[in-house]
Amino acid sequence: MTDIEKRAGEDPGENTVPPAGPEAIKAIPVRHYGRYVSALVAIAVLVAIVYAFGQGKINWHAVPEYFFDHRIMTGVSKTLLLTVLSMLIGIALGIILAIMRLSKNPVTSSIAWFYIWFFRGTPVLVQLFLWFNLGLVFEYINLMPFYKDYWSNFMTPLLTALLGLGLNEAAYMAEICRAGLLAVDEGQTEAAHALGMSHARTLRRVIIPQAMRVIVPPTGNEVINMLKTTSLVAAVQYPELFRYAQDIGQNSGAPVEMYFLAAAWYLIMTSVLSVGQYYIERYYARGSSRQLPPTPWQKVKANMFSLGRPRGAVSA
Repeated sequence: MTDIEKRAGEDPGENTVPPAGPEAIKAIPVRHYGRYVSALVAIAVLVAIVYAFGQGKINWHAVPEYFFDHRIMTGVSKTLLLTVLSMLIGIALGIILAIMRLSKNPVTSSIAWFYIWFFRGTPVLVQLFLWFNLGLVFEYINLMPFYKDYWSNFMTPLLTALLGLGLNEAAYMAEICRAGLLAVDEGQTEAAHALGMSHARTLRRVIIPQAMRVIVPPTGNEVINMLKTTSLVAAVQYPELFRYAQDIGQNSGAPVEMYFLAAAWYLIMTSVLSVGQYYIERYYARGSSRQLPPTPWQKVKANMFSLGRPRGAVSA
């Protein structure tokens, strides 16, 4: 009782020890030994590949010697021209086929389905040879008062390449455009019709702009794929990058080296197209993303500033 009374009379603020706080948690990161092992294996394989190519009987000096040769540069320009023209044919015809495929008219829908089925079901190289040898079926090309000539004279290597690549690409672009059009909510069409807009105007002003967000990414991939597929037209005698590289390799005695040169140019062109695709996708993502992803240059600047800032500092 005495101790209790003494404690009751004491000032609670005197001789009071504050309670000890919880001990700081010492976080120990988990070691992922599998990552270290896989990284070492990958580096070892990469070093082995580089060493093998360095020790191989390849005249690497021939690559920079012919890298900017006028024939190679002509092949690069023709490859880019063929890519652009073939994609224009494929996109224009693909949009028409997509609209036909979605039409309620069974005839137009069936024609579009058959076109897509045929051109997606046969290889591009086979189609190129078919176009090149259709003179066995059509001896003449007769456009009445405008043009008349033998098929062999009419079907030049350039026209063969454009038809083979462009018409094949149209089948894939039709499916891409159809997927983009179907991705737009049906309420958009109903609202446009309720405002008195025609079907064509609804497609042009409402549906297609919203569908572009879905259409653009795979279309960019198709452009890059088309750039590489142009190498097949060397089989129908059209002189582009790969054909010029073959000719230089046969004349110079360095065929393998010229294949590496052509591969380097294809990598450069596809890299430039990939950057362009990124900015186009970013442009059409404005209506769907609240915050656009940073550009490559913005990422570089952010990393540079983060490296210069001391650890733990907070940016203003």
